[in-house]
Parts: sequence; structure tokens; C-alpha cells
Amino acid sequence: MKGVRILAVAIILAQPGAASPGNAASNVNIDDPTLIVADNTPVAPGGEMSLVWNDEFDGARLDPASWFVETGDGSQYSIPGWGNDELQWYLPDSASIENGILLITARRQQHGDFQYTSARINTRDRFAFRYGRIEARIRLPAGQGIWPAFWLMPQENAYGGWAASGEIDIMEAVNPGAGGGNTVHGTIHYGDVSPNNRYSGSEHAVQGSVTDEFHIYAVEWDEREIRWYVDDVNYATQRNWHTSAAAFPAPFDRTFHIVLNVAVGGGFPGPPDSTTNFPVTMEVDYVRVYSGEP
Repeated sequence: MKGVRILAVAIILAQPGAASPGNAASNVNIDDPTLIVADNTPVAPGGEMSLVWNDEFDGARLDPASWFVETGDGSQYSIPGWGNDELQWYLPDSASIENGILLITARRQQHGDFQYTSARINTRDRFAFRYGRIEARIRLPAGQGIWPAFWLMPQENAYGGWAASGEIDIMEAVNPGAGGGNTVHGTIHYGDVSPNNRYSGSEHAVQGSVTDEFHIYAVEWDEREIRWYVDDVNYATQRNWHTSAAAFPAPFDRTFHIVLNVAVGGGFPGPPDSTTNFPVTMEVDYVRVYSGEP
């Protein structure tokens, strides 16, 4: 039985897990994580905030009390290709930490029937939150067929399977530095269970290079509004969504957990081609979650 701990407003600094024998850099998962739930006060635009959870990636490997490291192609969840016809096989050690930076690296690497490997990590059953602000400072990988993302999924499917219980995409980039240039996307998914799902979102041309420079990608979320930011520029706001299972503001009135990944191929970016220079790496300086002040 997993433990659950509820936070109102408190500062929790994620600490690295103990090193595994013989290989301090090897990521591991644990079977009995404690779920930390932050029920945050919404953040007013430009308002005061308190840090409630963060990872600065200062350890030798990912903290298994904070992050679950995926393996495979999604078949274990009955969604081979992760529901998007993606081409990669996720490996735990395709995520690493160097000099305080999380590196998620996609490679042209044979693994069984798969020609590409990468990493996908999440805080499911470890940390979930409702409302507030979440941000990450990220430098994106470049190339045709590359699909990095920073997003939120429901901790529990209270309103049904995807996408009836919602999804909040804080930042997605398709073919960054290639056909996608410096454009990022912010999107919500909702409505009903696929294929009757709906989505709405916006795209934003980031000033500067998303692949050569770090930028801060953030969402501020409350009961009736979600706002997207890049480097504190509010480029999108959404106030309309629904789910077939409950009245508004469902499904975005429940707790969500954090996901970071780099996909290869899939219906959104298309496959890599001869111009894609593997390996490619998404660099994450930190992830931080804030509550507003009452």
C-alpha cells in the first residue's frame, strides 16, 4: 500500500537517492514510493509564490523517491508506440545527471526491433499537485523527427481513460531547430475517452534559439484558467474545456504528475531523416512547483 502525504505549502528539496552498488549513475525504480500531494493556492499573475517541490538535479542519478523511469514502448500500458506511433524504446539510463543538469538523450541505437532509444521519466505515485505554477529551465534537442516534451498527466483517471481525465502539455516542440524552428506548443487534452477526445492549444515562436539556449517554460493553473509562459512571457490562456464525466472545471480540478521525455518519430513530427544528427539531448536545469500566497 503506497503512503500518501498531503502538503499545504511547504518547501521540499528533492535529494538524490543512495547510490547503487558498483554503478552510482544507474537509475533505479522503487516499489513502495510515498506519494506527496501539493494542494496549492492558485498563483495570481505576477503574484507572490512559495516553492513547494523541486528537483535541481544535483545528485549522481535520478532520485527514485521522486522519479519513475520508464522502460519500453508503451505496450505495458496497452499503448504500443505510446499511442503516437513513436519509434523509440525507452531505456532507464538514457537519462543521466551531469554537473547539475538532467540529460535525456535519444540515440540511433538498435534495441530489439527498435532502431532508436531515449528516456521518459515521471513523478507518478511520487509527487502530484493541483493548481499553482510549474516551471522548468530547458535546452531542447534539435532535428527532424525529434519530439521533446514537458507535460502533466492525471495522478488518477478520475473521469475515465485518456483524455477524459485531461492532459496539460506545458511545452512540446516538434522538429526543433529543423522544420519546427524555435516554435513550441502549449496544449490541453480533454473531452471524452479517445477517439472522442478534444484538444486546444497555441504555439509560440521563442525569442532566441531553443536548441542553443536555455529557456524557462511554465504553466500557471487554477480552477478556471490555465496560462502558458516562455521566459515569463504569457503567450496563451485557456478558460474553456470539458469532460463527459463531470461538470466544468473538470477534468482540470484534480491532481496531476510531471512527465519529461524525448520521443523519436510519431505522427506529430514524422520520422528522423538523414539530416538528424544523433545522439540528441534535452538538458533540464531544474523543475520547480510553486503555490500562490493566500
